[in-house]
Amino acid sequence: MTIRVLIVDDSATMRAILMSRLREQPDIDVVGTASNAAEGREMIKRLDPDVVTLDIEMPGMNGLDFLEKIMTLRPTPVIIVSGSTQEGNEVTARALALGAVDCYSKYDPSGKLALEDSGRLGALIRQAAQVRYRQPARSAPSMAEQSRRSIRRDTRLIAIGSSTGGVEALQVLLREFPQDCPPTVVVQHVDARYAGAIARTLDQVCPAKVDVAVHDMPLKPGHVYLAASPGRHLTVKGADTLYAKLRAGDPVSGHLPSVDSLFHSVAECVGGDAVGILLTGMGQDGAKGLLAMSRAGAHTIAQDESTCIVFGMPRAAISLGAAGVVAPLGRIAHHALSKAA
Repeated sequence: MTIRVLIVDDSATMRAILMSRLREQPDIDVVGTASNAAEGREMIKRLDPDVVTLDIEMPGMNGLDFLEKIMTLRPTPVIIVSGSTQEGNEVTARALALGAVDCYSKYDPSGKLALEDSGRLGALIRQAAQVRYRQPARSAPSMAEQSRRSIRRDTRLIAIGSSTGGVEALQVLLREFPQDCPPTVVVQHVDARYAGAIARTLDQVCPAKVDVAVHDMPLKPGHVYLAASPGRHLTVKGADTLYAKLRAGDPVSGHLPSVDSLFHSVAECVGGDAVGILLTGMGQDGAKGLLAMSRAGAHTIAQDESTCIVFGMPRAAISLGAAGVVAPLGRIAHHALSKAA
């Protein structure tokens, strides 16, 4: 199948470079280019592309505002291709939170143009082309609005795994976690350079404190810890007190850090006193780990197909019988935190 791509970038030079590089990919067809949001909006309506590459810094409406309109009015897979997606930049986190599938920097860490090799960008576009948007289910009443007596108090740890569409899903989920939620650890498949900015973005909407995980950090109630160390898996260890452990290693289930690696450590260390949640994402990472958590007695939850951007990871877990509950995104906090769930 040929993937039809629209390029939106205010630089004529950059549009030409992107078009040239993407045309090196035999399964990608650049069907049009636009220099600003107004042109891009018209061309999305007329051409109905499979994927849009979008710059951030443009005259008139900037890329983030345009992305928000795209995702609200005509959801389309978007890859941010921008010089603004540098290490520590909040732009990347904001774009992923608004629904961008991924971000690709025009420049490498040394400041050189990073578009000489079109392979990685092509791979991101292929991944984006598999995304299908669905009407989200209506959310349950906020956990913050429910009686504190209804919150499950025997949970020592909540472990969450997510990938494609996960930053957006985590925003929905974590804003329903109360300020005194159980310690929560998260592996989100994302370039480690952007994890700190994503944590700060999530912290703005979550009543609990969201931060990046640090090796040997004690895991405390009211805190959410995001895997952020390049080349290291996030796992947990401990007895009376649980600690974050960051260990070097090979990819597990194709990823480093890996959801499976986290979930297996939780199954071994925390057993039935944990909750495991597997959200939207491509592939199978987390499925075997969630099964291990289930067999250890943990409460396990998978996001349902109707609210997933990509149903791959939850589907794999459900097919293994790993999910004790399959729920729409808006109900997952209830199932994770409520005694009545």
